[in-house]
Amino acid sequence: MQPVIGTMSISLDGVGAGRNQTEDRPFGDVPVGVLHRWMFEAPEESRPEIDLILGAGAYVMGRNMFGPVRGEWDLDWRGWWGPNPPYHTPVFVLTHHPHEPIEMEGGTTFHFVTDGIHAALDRARDAAGDLPVHIAGGVSTLNAFLRAGLVDELRLQIAPCILGEGLRPFEGLSDLALEPIAARGVPLATHVRYRVLQSGLEG
Repeated sequence: MQPVIGTMSISLDGVGAGRNQTEDRPFGDVPVGVLHRWMFEAPEESRPEIDLILGAGAYVMGRNMFGPVRGEWDLDWRGWWGPNPPYHTPVFVLTHHPHEPIEMEGGTTFHFVTDGIHAALDRARDAAGDLPVHIAGGVSTLNAFLRAGLVDELRLQIAPCILGEGLRPFEGLSDLALEPIAARGVPLATHVRYRVLQSGLEG
């Protein structure tokens, strides 16, 4: 069965996003780009990690990662990434509100899943072929998959900054056990990979 890989950029103090997300502030109270300078300012330094992220056969993401819409959908909203999102493969978006699939340029199709993380993962595995499934975020989605014991490998991009306040993907995961696989430093991030040995249920 394909590996399930959780991927997220976090600060040194474990913040993966801010609160109070809006269309103008996709990361909420965290300034845009502060966690992702490694990707946008010096992508060639992190090319192996970017290629791993973009090498998935399918992705799962939470509704807030797809957009700032709350409640019923704004049917004009098609994601943060413009007409050609970077995924180029099926993306399964967790939501409580049904939505028809959205086909984008480059092979990305957003599918909207209303029956939970297990159903989204089953559909992603069916779509991924032999390639990995990536849990692309956001914070609460990665937390939910870790809590349920559904993640095989965790890949973190740790930005050299302290944010203090914000949303943390490991909140309440006191029993999470990880085995280091690899680590590599570049000027704008430390890339680390862990094998997930035990899910992170609250003790």
